[in-house]
Amino acid sequence: MLEFELPLAFGLLLLPLVVNRLAPEFRDQGEAVRVPFFGRLVELTGRAPAPGAVVLRKGPVQRVAVVAIWILLVAALARPAWVGEPIVQEESARDLLLVVDLSGSMQTEDFVDASGEKMSRLAAVKQVLDDFIERRGSDRLGLAVFGSAAFLQAPFTDDHESLRALLAELRPRMAGPQTMIGDAIGLALRHFEASGKENRVAILLTDGNDTGSQMPVSQAADIAASRGIHIHTIAMGDPTTAGEEALDLTGLRNISDTTDGRFFLALERDELADIYDELDRVEPEALETLSFHPKLPLYPVPLGVALMTMLTLAGVFTVRGRA
Repeated sequence: MLEFELPLAFGLLLLPLVVNRLAPEFRDQGEAVRVPFFGRLVELTGRAPAPGAVVLRKGPVQRVAVVAIWILLVAALARPAWVGEPIVQEESARDLLLVVDLSGSMQTEDFVDASGEKMSRLAAVKQVLDDFIERRGSDRLGLAVFGSAAFLQAPFTDDHESLRALLAELRPRMAGPQTMIGDAIGLALRHFEASGKENRVAILLTDGNDTGSQMPVSQAADIAASRGIHIHTIAMGDPTTAGEEALDLTGLRNISDTTDGRFFLALERDELADIYDELDRVEPEALETLSFHPKLPLYPVPLGVALMTMLTLAGVFTVRGRA
């Protein structure tokens, strides 16, 4: 479809008529004597007359060419463009951060894989998370880990293959033996500050309780709620464990309740897989649809035709003048 970006420029088509109407005609103010026997005077004096001013009259070809050139120049000024069919693009409307516990207790082998073999808690998490990431085709995903401190492994990205590769490299105690849940949420808050998405979700997975974070867990959850960040918490492992490795079900439930998230308890690998299936339903893919029309500028066409017409006319009249 043809469109003009500056259609008001076509008002200039009337400019020559306005100028011709308002501007005075050229008149020579010099003195002159008009005699009816000029030829006889030339014969008697024997002098050749010098050429005087000649007013050239425009022929029909010139008139048509001048009008056409002006129309072409105005058309180029109006910036014509060919608008193509709309191109639709979809991109994620949500940033989703996976926050994984790497404390020493994550190496406990109390989960069972599909073949019946025992596996560590972290190995079970990595298997299930890998499938979860593969299914999140459109979400921008990030990965954070925590132990004695919290670390960002991968910022929000659409490159899920790289994220899965980083997930595969995780090992227990990589971030220290302790469980700093409050600091992990604080890291998530800082990372979400740079997010341009309104829909922001974190999935926090741990098998313990907070062991002395610099930012209290309740305060971190309150800040997340005030910023519209939803945190789903997943408690895994044995809820009857005592001591520093005790599973703080109440604290994790409070985090999810405060931030309008969901709380889950996974005691075995199949339950953990079911939890991520449930998260797929709770947090379906959120897409933003963007569309635009590609434009091909066409102003060089009328501009080039006008230039070629002027050059052609100039060449023709130069040759005629010499003939």
